[in-house]
Amino acid sequence: MQETVVIIGGGAAGFFGAITCAQANPALRVILLEKTSKLLSKVRVSGGGRCNVTHACFQTTAFSQHYPRGQKALKKLLPLFSAEATIAWFEKRGVKLKTEADGRMFPQSNSSETIVDCLMQAARNAGVTIRTSTGVDKIQVQPEAAAQERFQVHVSTGEKILASRVLVATGGSSKAESYQWLQQLGHTIESPVPSLFTLNVPSSPFKDLQGVSVPKAKIKLTGQKLETEGPLLITHWGISGPAVLRFSAWGAKIMHGLAYTGTALVNWVPDSTEEQVRHQILQQRQISPRKTVFTNALFQLPSRLWQRLCELSEVPESVKWSELAGKAQNKLIEHLLRTPFEVKGKTTFKEEFVTCGGIRLEELHLERMESRLVTGLFFAGEVVDIDGITGGFNFQAAWTGGYLAGKAMAGS
Repeated sequence: MQETVVIIGGGAAGFFGAITCAQANPALRVILLEKTSKLLSKVRVSGGGRCNVTHACFQTTAFSQHYPRGQKALKKLLPLFSAEATIAWFEKRGVKLKTEADGRMFPQSNSSETIVDCLMQAARNAGVTIRTSTGVDKIQVQPEAAAQERFQVHVSTGEKILASRVLVATGGSSKAESYQWLQQLGHTIESPVPSLFTLNVPSSPFKDLQGVSVPKAKIKLTGQKLETEGPLLITHWGISGPAVLRFSAWGAKIMHGLAYTGTALVNWVPDSTEEQVRHQILQQRQISPRKTVFTNALFQLPSRLWQRLCELSEVPESVKWSELAGKAQNKLIEHLLRTPFEVKGKTTFKEEFVTCGGIRLEELHLERMESRLVTGLFFAGEVVDIDGITGGFNFQAAWTGGYLAGKAMAGS
């Protein structure tokens, strides 16, 4: 009887695990099950349909610092299959990647279909059996059975597949009940909550400035030690952009605990101290006393944003720098450094939805991604408690985890 390995989940981690396992041990029968009719759906839509494969950061500690959860684990895992290894893997199969200014790496074709086609072809070449519209209802462990029949995988078609090893790569879910079937196997689930979301600010006085952005801003949540910086985008529902996504990633549990409400303070000039801001305004008053404050934006801020900050600071539209009252000047400085945004809710950021939480890492042999509780049971991808910020970090965690699980399942 041919030994069977079952991979549950047709995403990045599942495919990488299946391909690696089948290539390392061609004698195995490797079956990949996907509950929906679509394979690699997140790969297709990520990066605006270009697929942000990984990130051009080749130092383990620096790379691991982009993960709010799982930093310590990634320090052990990345040396075993790094971003460099990912680049080499795809290039070996004819897909060259390119690096953008911010470090994100995409296929040179600028199309995620290139990555999808590569993975599908690699799976076919390795002899992986792929079944779509086939969900898994439960995994039954049969400790007394022969090693080749250790697991009974109950699928939605009513059939039971016997397997020697199983890889769970079902992705993340913010619903705790989605993990119940894994808890039945004895595993502990770190409470799943959403990460990588934008902030809803219904009362935002900037809503009509949607599309206006700054290359660098700092966001701080009042009453919490939560502060991030990066490019920021004003939207018709609130604020978005890398600074906000980092804020939501590092503050996923905090914001969930606050029911996604609170006051976020935005510093539009994070490279300047309050003294430096005050000094530049005083200098401007001396250099350009006859120019109007409204039409003379400082700190390289977009003019529409500057004018809105002036309005909020009660700076009259016609007032010149020499006429700017001390009270209005202080308000302007305050708004430049600490504009309050009353957050009431969140919005999923395009396709970048990621879950914080999942299988507790302490319950895994990390270098194999194998359960410490159930021999032969493996996990990879978002189903485990590892999540990163945007920029290719979540995909890298999927490639790394899938590869290590695949190698271990192959017995090589």
